[in-house]
Amino acid sequence: MSVLDDIVAGVREDLASRQAALSEADLTAAAEVLPPPRDPMPAFGSPGLSVIAEVKRRSPSKGALADIPDPAALAAAYDAGGADAISVLTEQRRFGGSLDDLRTVRGAVSTPLLRKDFMVTGYQLLEARAAGADLVLLIVAALDDALLADLHAQARELGLTVLTEVHDEEEVGRALAVGAELIGVNARNLKTLDVDPDTFGRLAALLPDDVVTVAESGIGGPDDAARYAAQGADVVLVGEALVKDGNPRTAVAAMKAAGR
Repeated sequence: MSVLDDIVAGVREDLASRQAALSEADLTAAAEVLPPPRDPMPAFGSPGLSVIAEVKRRSPSKGALADIPDPAALAAAYDAGGADAISVLTEQRRFGGSLDDLRTVRGAVSTPLLRKDFMVTGYQLLEARAAGADLVLLIVAALDDALLADLHAQARELGLTVLTEVHDEEEVGRALAVGAELIGVNARNLKTLDVDPDTFGRLAALLPDDVVTVAESGIGGPDDAARYAAQGADVVLVGEALVKDGNPRTAVAAMKAAGR
């Protein structure tokens, strides 16, 4: 079993307990009283480099990254630094996140929020919307074609922006086939956890000009952000480097400046 398979198996177990406790009807009712989702695409598509700053406590590859007792304070620092969106890890077993983190961050900032998790069912999309998310992640490697298309369509019906994540040439084709407009190229192989910094440049060359591109993984600072921007990235998604930095506000600002 690959790392990705193991993570998804755990996600499905945890999902079953949440589904038993809260119905889809309850989630739908909670989502319906919220304001419409925020649209990050105008910012992502504007000149310069956009930054999605991540609230991330740990990862399967690095273990514990940072103690984050107050996700709201971290998100506020990201917002002050000019983050164009904030990603909140909600997977518990490997990343130490939760939907409570997402709700806490939503109460603190008006920045568009990404629910970063391993989405395998429409129930999770409703959870994301009800917790205040504006974007959701769909990982092509974790989904077959039918489920990818179904979840992509369901997310759009809910008004959510979809970040579709790819890792190789075949997955690029699958993402484009469902009409993905925001595609993240993850340099980390989710089966081995190795990072290949050349992945973004190789795959970005295959994407149409009207697709907004996000570089994911391997971004340790402004120099890496600048390198990805030079290769055509419209956005960088950064977690580890920001949560470990003593001043996340200035770290976000520096990455945005590097991309100019």
